[in-house]
Amino acid sequence: MPHSSQPVFVTLNGMPHPFAHPEQANDIGLLAVGGDLLPATLLSAYKHGVFPWYDEGDPILWWSPDPRAIFELDGLHVSRRLRRTIRSGGFRVTINRDFAGVIRGCAEGREDGTWITPDMIDAYETLHRMSHAHSVEVWHGDSLAGGVYGVAIGGFFAGESMFTNVRDASKVALVHLVDRLRERGFQLFDIQFLTDHTKNLGAIEIPRVEYLRRLRRALNLSARFI
Repeated sequence: MPHSSQPVFVTLNGMPHPFAHPEQANDIGLLAVGGDLLPATLLSAYKHGVFPWYDEGDPILWWSPDPRAIFELDGLHVSRRLRRTIRSGGFRVTINRDFAGVIRGCAEGREDGTWITPDMIDAYETLHRMSHAHSVEVWHGDSLAGGVYGVAIGGFFAGESMFTNVRDASKVALVHLVDRLRERGFQLFDIQFLTDHTKNLGAIEIPRVEYLRRLRRALNLSARFI
């Protein structure tokens, strides 16, 4: 997780109002510290282009990076080999069948630790029960081989994390997720920060001001994930 020598600007004390000013984030995108992970707080954050990301033992950190990473819904790079894997039928894909398994799969087995803390798991499972957080599961036989989860509001989807236990399973999940978002009328697929892996899959960065403009349009849509 990046750090900055600049001071933290805001302590939330349980109040979501600082999210209204994401452009006040510092040079690494850190906007605020503290608060809680209650559904109203999380949903307010996402609606303002802000998300939580912090290490276990740290206070909650709220981010609004500039630039912002997204997948254009017609921009995912799918290799010939991956298309053959999908067509082969070796994987079975479901939606919202095992959200708990997916979020825990994303949290486990990371050599550099995880930001998906027990509190984060509890918070996003609550959002899942409220039909705001969703998962795509990829199965190999009866075993969960990989998956992806995120948060949907209107025509906006925030991809939070993905994992794989079998080669290509997370990529299969991502392909099915993008197909579903496109079919259901979503307009913005946010992935927060760009990595080498997501860049190779076609993700791009856009300025925060453009991201926020596209977010406002997407939130006004009535798309439904399920």
